[in-house]
Amino acid sequence: MVQLGYTLSSEEHGPNELVSIAQRAEAAGFDFLSISDHFHPWVSAQGESPFVWSTLGGIATATDDIEVGVGVTCPTIRIHPVNVAHAVATVDEMFGDRFTFGVGTGENLNEHVTGERWPEHDVRLEMLEEAMDIMRKLWTGQTTSHRGEHYTVENARLYTCPDEQPTTIASAFGPQTAEWVADNADGLWCSGPKEGPVEAYEDAGGDGPTYTQLHGCYADSEDEAVETIYEYWPNGSIPGELGQELPTPAHFEQAAEMVEKEDIAESGTTTSPDPQDHIDSIEQAIDAGYDHVYVHQIGDEQERAIEFYEDDVLPSFR
Repeated sequence: MVQLGYTLSSEEHGPNELVSIAQRAEAAGFDFLSISDHFHPWVSAQGESPFVWSTLGGIATATDDIEVGVGVTCPTIRIHPVNVAHAVATVDEMFGDRFTFGVGTGENLNEHVTGERWPEHDVRLEMLEEAMDIMRKLWTGQTTSHRGEHYTVENARLYTCPDEQPTTIASAFGPQTAEWVADNADGLWCSGPKEGPVEAYEDAGGDGPTYTQLHGCYADSEDEAVETIYEYWPNGSIPGELGQELPTPAHFEQAAEMVEKEDIAESGTTTSPDPQDHIDSIEQAIDAGYDHVYVHQIGDEQERAIEFYEDDVLPSFR
């Protein structure tokens, strides 16, 4: 049976609010939560970007049973993989078997802040593979040294350590990376109801869970939803690889000047107040091969959206 989740958008909400949203989503009957890991918001109107590992500690103590994943962390440039492994081990210990660690090759928006060069995708994928190897060694609780192409580790040992390796799901937007995910991670993480990455992942032997995020906005009318998205999430309609390459929120705001409201209405983002449209969007993702589908309510109306899903959408999948 498909697992249905809710997005904790770190770009739009502060840490205490994210904890409260997590509690409300659990009470509403969502199966899991996914929280984003960003240093910057995409655009300044979003207004937030708390440190995800501190927020996760709060969520761990404020929730009881709901599964929680970070979707996704880039453990390669902004934060050394030793420190990410330390954070994951502690959070995994706090959640028990409720935590899933999502990884990806990141965006320039978040990773350039330490002044390191932003490499091309193939190099970032090499860095991610080496970082994952380091983290998995550290999660054994053994003293670890490593001298690789991208990282050096000397006599590092995690004393607070999970009993088992944390479940690690890797993101992919295209078939080449999805094939890599099949060999290097426990499952696949995507955005939108794309069939191609799932097919490539499974053809390459991947048989783990498949996650995807669906963006939308529940409001009184479609026009109101489009207005909210246009103000708070225009980055979702910026085309191509700009999402990985632009370095600052100001650059995203400049690129968003090319986005029209008609682009949002035609982007596949769910803007209808009709429950059936939200149900259809989830079913489309399920038909594309995803067994973990989670929704992102754009804007401030989190309580209204959760109540709407609790009453009118989730029962269709139970």
